[in-house]
Amino acid sequence: MHEGELELTTATAARLIAQRFPELAGLPLQRVPTTGTVNTIVRIGDALVARFPLVGETEEALATESAAMSELADVCPVASPRPFGTSPATPEYPSAWSVQTWVPGDTAAHDDHMSSTALAGDITELISSLRSVDVRGRVFDGRGRGGILSDHDDWVSLCIERSGHLLDAARVRRLRDALRTIGADEPAVMSHRDLTPFNLLVSDDRLVGVLDGGGFGPADRSLDLVAAWHLFDAPRRRIIRDGLGSRDVEWRRGAAWALQQAMGLIWYYQNSNPAMSALGRSTMRRLLDADELSSLG
Repeated sequence: MHEGELELTTATAARLIAQRFPELAGLPLQRVPTTGTVNTIVRIGDALVARFPLVGETEEALATESAAMSELADVCPVASPRPFGTSPATPEYPSAWSVQTWVPGDTAAHDDHMSSTALAGDITELISSLRSVDVRGRVFDGRGRGGILSDHDDWVSLCIERSGHLLDAARVRRLRDALRTIGADEPAVMSHRDLTPFNLLVSDDRLVGVLDGGGFGPADRSLDLVAAWHLFDAPRRRIIRDGLGSRDVEWRRGAAWALQQAMGLIWYYQNSNPAMSALGRSTMRRLLDADELSSLG
């Protein structure tokens, strides 16, 4: 999926885990198929999972990620992984890597829960819980989504250009132009920052887990609203909007972040990760067909 990805066999993973965490040596290992784009995932026994970065990471970055994961797990209304430990890079695997607790559940799917009132309620509770955490004077760190929408103009323009064979690029451009300048009218709140279906675990159409909490931190309060566009039809989106009390500005900025994320998935992962690309196309269809945005595009 990415240039220069690090390769990892199960045998190598077993050696690395045994060397760094001798108490885990001998536990059964299972490589976990995933649509994720950042790590190779190896389950360790029943309770733990190792995450090996695909393109390399530092110990310092993983320490920051672990602190954010712990903070999220403390306030999340459902289970979320907690850090177990990290390992420095070695000649055999030239990246730091981590072990965390395993959270059971099935990954949510963009086309399976669109009319689920119960899941929409769970997502509302999740976002509300995360927003209630004190930012403690922290501000957006400037990485990725969650700051100024127009900072992503060049990337979104490239994505629209590269995706013209997969959707109506002119319609996307008109909607993006209408959304990109909507300014934030409220201070940042604590945000998961990547509430895609692949980071949400469900069972019987209820939310049971939230993954990838390493980015938990202050961001635009509208950012986590991307979950509404990735997962739900209009009536269920309305449940989330009403439950959070989102005004027009906040709701439209959430749509803008969803557009930015979706357009980055469509062309980039078209061949290497079709499930990610399909999510992007599904989200864009919801955005382009949404009555609440029709006057903008």
